[in-house]
Amino acid sequence: AAFEAKDTPAALKGLGAATTAESKDLLLKVPDIAENGAVVPVDVISNIPNTTSIAILVDKNPTALSALFSFANGAVPEVSARIKMGQTSLVKAVAKAGDKYYIAQKECKVTVGGCGG
Repeated sequence: AAFEAKDTPAALKGLGAATTAESKDLLLKVPDIAENGAVVPVDVISNIPNTTSIAILVDKNPTALSALFSFANGAVPEVSARIKMGQTSLVKAVAKAGDKYYIAQKECKVTVGGCGG
């Protein structure tokens, strides 16, 4: 359901993350300006203990949820991905640790759209 959501609130609800808290222990690295929206590099590192999943969302994409990664058995919660962005938007990283969800966000300006733009 989260991958089919057309907006960020619906995607968060689909993930079970109705409420999120900002955390300085969730690090999101996205370029300020992406020359090509078809391949935007995104790195996420969670220093929050017991992180079990990390999701990457893009507010203004046709479907908000771009990627979801799960971690088990003490795996290090770090991800690096290339995502498509149709236009300038907020990129959000959501980490689940225990029963709580944490969020970090940053705007990325796109000069050439990657979602048919």
